[in-house]
Amino acid sequence: TPQPGVPPEEAGAAVAAESSTGTWTTVWTDGLTSLDRYKGRCYNIEPVAGEENQYICYVAYPLDLFEEGSVTNMFTSIVGNVFGFKALRALRLEDLRIPTAYTKTFQGPPHGIQVERDKLNKYGRPLL
Repeated sequence: TPQPGVPPEEAGAAVAAESSTGTWTTVWTDGLTSLDRYKGRCYNIEPVAGEENQYICYVAYPLDLFEEGSVTNMFTSIVGNVFGFKALRALRLEDLRIPTAYTKTFQGPPHGIQVERDKLNKYGRPLL
């Protein structure tokens, strides 16, 4: 939900930038690499049916943005700073799709998933 006066396209683009390469200050290292290779992109915006000024924004991130095998890095990038973003009144992560190529970089639990499920007594659902 964007703040009053902020167009949904601007809010979506700001979320994509803030959760990838965007920053509110000048960083001297910005000139060392091409930010286009790493920036997130808001590629679709749909209004929420029956809700005024609420939108679903679809954001895609290049795999090069994330450290291989690091769930922490991925989640920090996607949801780190952006939930306190001033251009938005509200923000909620609805869905996250991780490409198979990236999931293959995760080593997984050292003793196997069944041992972890047994320790936690959690079955039939994702462990996050």
